[in-house]
Parts: sequence; structure tokens; C-alpha cells
Amino acid sequence: MNLEQLASFVEVANTGHFTKAAATLHLAQPSLSRQISTLEKELGSELFHRAHGHISLTAAGETLLPSARRMLVDAEAVRRDMDELAGLRKGRIRLGATPTLCVSLVAEAISGFHHEHPGVELELVEKGSRELIEALGAGELDLALITRTHSPSAQMPRLRMQGVLSEDLVVIAAAESPRGGAEFLPGDTVTLGDVAALPQVLFHHGYDLREATSAAFDAAGLAPNIVVEGAEMDAVLRFVERGLGVAIVPAMVLVDRPRLTSAQLLEPSLSRTVSLATRADVRPTRAASAMETTILSTARVLAEEDAGLAAHVRLVE
Repeated sequence: MNLEQLASFVEVANTGHFTKAAATLHLAQPSLSRQISTLEKELGSELFHRAHGHISLTAAGETLLPSARRMLVDAEAVRRDMDELAGLRKGRIRLGATPTLCVSLVAEAISGFHHEHPGVELELVEKGSRELIEALGAGELDLALITRTHSPSAQMPRLRMQGVLSEDLVVIAAAESPRGGAEFLPGDTVTLGDVAALPQVLFHHGYDLREATSAAFDAAGLAPNIVVEGAEMDAVLRFVERGLGVAIVPAMVLVDRPRLTSAQLLEPSLSRTVSLATRADVRPTRAASAMETTILSTARVLAEEDAGLAAHVRLVE
């Protein structure tokens, strides 16, 4: 029995599918099947029921699964301890962040961190806040940047959350629309009623921003004029740049976006708090601590030194 076999077993159990597991592990399916077969022979028990393409755990598989997961987590901890001995010349960080932060704060922080510590491997996990909290609790992440609107659940009492930034949600439009002019000029203010009357690009349901803006429209008794919905952040920004409509987004996504202009949203104003989440019961590695320092310093620069963001982004002290 070896760690590669256990990792293959756990991935097949997670996906319920040999082909999907092989793709995730970057293995050829025959190689994955051989690993599982070898593991079954060594243990003297079948681990999966295989019937008409449907994969499910046998009793032996259900017994092995929690132990296999623990062994893989322990092996990762050993690797992390060995990386610590090498200092910041090498190592690995698993950073989680919401999609809106990946195109703003995280992009700036990772760029600075990689310049200072080129030998440290970075794994970025892009998910919603609730999923990131769950991944952090399962030991799958070292730290995560989330929005404070999602507080830790009762199952995560060991979560430590540090406020980083408070940022306004702003309304963006193309700096030059197809009709020859911007919908509004930088520094303008608009109300939610003004926004509802404009063609609007919306995120997909379940997206943190979509839920926040939908709640605001509902509370005001307004129905947005939707021209496109169901998009991810990159697509929303591109659609707005092309003049399809306006969108409500966090102010930080405007960094290095010369083709967009923005207006401050009033009546009501909307904002959110960005927080850094870690496990209070797990000692951070030197690499993770260095990344935390980089994130906080990057946030300070964005809040205090970026003239375009100064009115919309504030440090959380």
C-alpha cells in the first residue's frame, strides 16, 4: 500500500467515477484502475461495487475511506514540515478566494509574493465564501479570503477571521459606449432606481454579489432591466466593456480597467467586508504567514495609495 494508491482510491470515492478521477489526478484510466486493483489485492477485499458503469463503495471501502483521508492529510503535514526546514526557499501555499477577489486583491498579492518568494508553489482555489470555509475546515486550504457576509458555521468554532478591507459596491459602465458616450462620468452618483432603468449584466444565482444586489432590488421594490445574466466576473467585465449594459461590482475590480468607468451607488449604498480566514488550531507555515503579511500589505496599498480606490476602499482596523 502506498500514498499514490490511497489518493487514487479517495478520488474515485469522491467522484464515483474512474474517468473523472483519472482526469483530476492526471492519470491514464488504465493506470488508475491498476492502482485500485493492486490496492484491493493487497488488502484482500474489493473496495468498489462496479455495476453497469455505476461505482459505489463496498463495506470494506467505507471502512477504509476515513482512514485513507487521514493518512493523506498526515502525509501532507509531513511535507509541509519538511518545507519549513528549507525556509521560504521552497514550500507550498493553498490559498482560497472568491472570484471577485481573484481579479483584484488576490492578483496583486500573488504578483508581489511570487516576486519575493519565487520558490514557493502557489495553489489558488476559486470558490464561493461558504465553500471556502468548508475547505478550510477540512484542511484543504491554508488560508482563504472571503466576504464577511458569510459568517462561520457552528461546525467551525476554530475559525479565525481577520477583517482586511471594507469596499463599496459601485456601478460600472463602458468608458466609451457604442452610442458614443459613457452612461455616466467618473465621480457621478446614481441611485438603485437609476440602475434598475438601465440595461444590466447580472452574475449567476448563488454568486455572493448576485444575492446581495438581488436582495437590495427586492427591498426597494425594483426589478432590474436584465440584458445578460448567469455570467462569471471576467465575463461580466467584458460584457460591460463592450457596452452591453451596466453592472454592480466591488470597487477593487476597477484596478487596471481603463475601458470602464464607475459611479458611486447611493440610496442605498452597498458595501462588503473582505476577511482573511485561517484555522486557529493549526500552526501556520512560514510560507502561509508570509502570504498573510503580503495580503495585508497589498490591501493597505490599495486602500491608501491607489487614488482611484481611495473613496471606495477602507482598511478594517
